[in-house]
Amino acid sequence: MVGAPPQGFPNPPYTTLPTSPVTREKPFLYIDDAGAYRVFVPALRHNTSGTTWSDGRQQQGSSLPIRDFFIAKPTDSASRINQQLSRGKHLLLTPGVYHLDRALRVKHKNTVVLGLGMPSLAPDTGDAALRIEDVDGVRIAGVLVDAGRRESETLVEVGDRHSHRDHSRNPISLQDVFFRIGGPWVGKAKTSLVINSDDTLIDNIWAWRGDHGNGIGWTQNTADTGVVVNGDDVTAYGLFVEHYQKYQTIWNGERGRTIFYQSEIPYDPPSQAAWNSPTGKGWASYKVDRRVRNHEAWGMGVYSYFNQGVDIRADRGIEVPKTPGPSSTTW
Repeated sequence: MVGAPPQGFPNPPYTTLPTSPVTREKPFLYIDDAGAYRVFVPALRHNTSGTTWSDGRQQQGSSLPIRDFFIAKPTDSASRINQQLSRGKHLLLTPGVYHLDRALRVKHKNTVVLGLGMPSLAPDTGDAALRIEDVDGVRIAGVLVDAGRRESETLVEVGDRHSHRDHSRNPISLQDVFFRIGGPWVGKAKTSLVINSDDTLIDNIWAWRGDHGNGIGWTQNTADTGVVVNGDDVTAYGLFVEHYQKYQTIWNGERGRTIFYQSEIPYDPPSQAAWNSPTGKGWASYKVDRRVRNHEAWGMGVYSYFNQGVDIRADRGIEVPKTPGPSSTTW
């Protein structure tokens, strides 16, 4: 970051990296000089600092005409939206709540799904809200996902388990994608976000099992885990995962990188017996699988607060493996 205080953790408590390893700005809607609406899709960048627009130069990337998009409204069915996606259209989601009877499916490479005004995708039947095929260059940005009353196994799934296609030159990216389990109504989902595709970029993800609002309670808005990363070479910037009932984040992929992690473990375990993991008292927030040999993370914060008036303990906030041979874990 340009202008950040120098690296000093733990005293002074600043974690500063000179550059970001791989980034891509979020797509955005704009009006060109001819008065036409278009969507700009910024290019991939490596080892950079600062924004792409601060010096006034034109950004690198591609510009898509609005005619290439299906402009969806909350009254459009999942079937109609999927039909447009199957035809190769990009998707512009206007504000509102989209009640879905099936998952939206992104199958074509380089598809852009852009939300305006944080539209909500709400799966009503226990399906996912969004499934993305293991293809290059899909961009998902500006979307809220609200778990439905019928439990979903997963709310958003990226790629296919064990695929391991190389997407390093044109990764899938999720930016400003938020999840709520409870809040507007009783919601249930075992896992909010599953990343299977290698090289995926996740930027500003907030996954939240509600601690206030409607439908809140240990046995009401149930949710095991916020984020599961199975893909290799996945990079996360600004990962916020809060109040899930088991691990908040599970990282199974190799060479993962997290730059800034904020997490609150659940406030509301009713007893210690109800909240014990296989490794001891409570559940760690951030778990790196025992088979992982290389993982890096910077700027990690895990907070505990229990409000049920009983003695609750968590043995650890972060859980990483002891690996023989070459390995690296940076905090």
